[in-house]
Amino acid sequence: MEKDYKNLPVVRRLSKEEETAWVNPEKVPFEERGLAIGMADIDDAEARLDRFAPFIMRCFPETKKDNGLIESALIPVPKMQKYLEENWKAAIPGRLMLKQDSHLAVAGSVKARGGIYEVLKHTEELALEAGLISTADDYAKLAEPECREFFSQYTIQVGSTGNLGLSIGIASAAVGYKVIVHMSADARQWKKNMLRSRGVTVVEYESDYSEAVKEGRKLSDKDPKSYFVDDENSVNLFMGYAVAAKRLKKQLEEQSIFVDSGHPLFVYIPCGVGGAPGGVTFGLKEIWGDNVHCFFIEPVQAPAMLLGMATGLHNEICVQDIGLTGQTHADGLAVGRPSGFVGKVMEPLLSGEFTLADKKLYDYMRALLDTEEIFIEPSACAAFEGPVKLMAYEETKEYIKKNGLEEVMGNAAHIAWATGGSLVPEEIREEYKNIYLD
Repeated sequence: MEKDYKNLPVVRRLSKEEETAWVNPEKVPFEERGLAIGMADIDDAEARLDRFAPFIMRCFPETKKDNGLIESALIPVPKMQKYLEENWKAAIPGRLMLKQDSHLAVAGSVKARGGIYEVLKHTEELALEAGLISTADDYAKLAEPECREFFSQYTIQVGSTGNLGLSIGIASAAVGYKVIVHMSADARQWKKNMLRSRGVTVVEYESDYSEAVKEGRKLSDKDPKSYFVDDENSVNLFMGYAVAAKRLKKQLEEQSIFVDSGHPLFVYIPCGVGGAPGGVTFGLKEIWGDNVHCFFIEPVQAPAMLLGMATGLHNEICVQDIGLTGQTHADGLAVGRPSGFVGKVMEPLLSGEFTLADKKLYDYMRALLDTEEIFIEPSACAAFEGPVKLMAYEETKEYIKKNGLEEVMGNAAHIAWATGGSLVPEEIREEYKNIYLD
């Protein structure tokens, strides 16, 4: 597709590293979305996770209290909301909440959803084919030594900037697979160390995330007993993330928060290559349709998804093409080229995007710690740029008006989706607290 994308106003702003709001012009009313995937695919993923609950409890005892469900809390953060309104001059009509995927069991990030789900789906396929189980069996038996021995002949590989590698590595090692995680230069050292302590092979690359994925895929393709988890194109990962929406519905109802045309829901999700935020958004839209408004947040140096969607070029363009580095303190968001699969699914669904400067990651992190005594990693704190800036940009104010939301914004619920943080070692947390950028 040929397009003079460099003259698009939004691309000019991005290329100057300016903080930006972008409203998706391709979004359509939900009933006109025309996608080949839907709620039946989410239901299938949810049922598979239910079958694996006994196995998850056996391998990860910390999940026993939730009967093998890997799920995170949804909590109001009124002190953080007040702080943002007073110190950042933010207008946040309605209530602000935090979805704590930062504290998901097993892997401590949103990647525990898609990553663990994809490993389990592959495990089920191998086990059924080998006659180790039937779908009516208690899947806890897959944790027995003879099953682990069977899985040890297989390898799982993945390319990652950090958190996906952690979730794939931890889950795969629990099943008994050999695991190889291909990590970009942006990945934090503590994440590499943690994986190696679990017996995972970590291959490091001097270049960025896309190169790690490319090389990992190439190596995996050479081995018939190797399975590559493809963060850029995996429908399985996507569906694992999408299950979050059904569980969120229950959590909102338990707190007497109902979503309809008079009570809109706004959700803000940090975005790297796009798989996790895309999957979550897809699920949310399947449940609430036009009453949920989803925005991605990316760093000014790595707005890969925004660039791909705004130009219509998706994975045929990277941030380096417009003079950006792709380098950011938000390690999980350090992606230069977006997922084409996710971008195309998001075209009719996503409301828009925001970009933010790296310095704010640490400012928001300290604010959340000071006000609510909750730690999430810097890249996860990108989510707060959404509620802070929703009513600040002309583009998003026009979006509110165009969608007939002006009169009901006082009834809105805003969810900042915290994507990671609970596994960050204490000494690294201390380091983060003392980082101040210009």
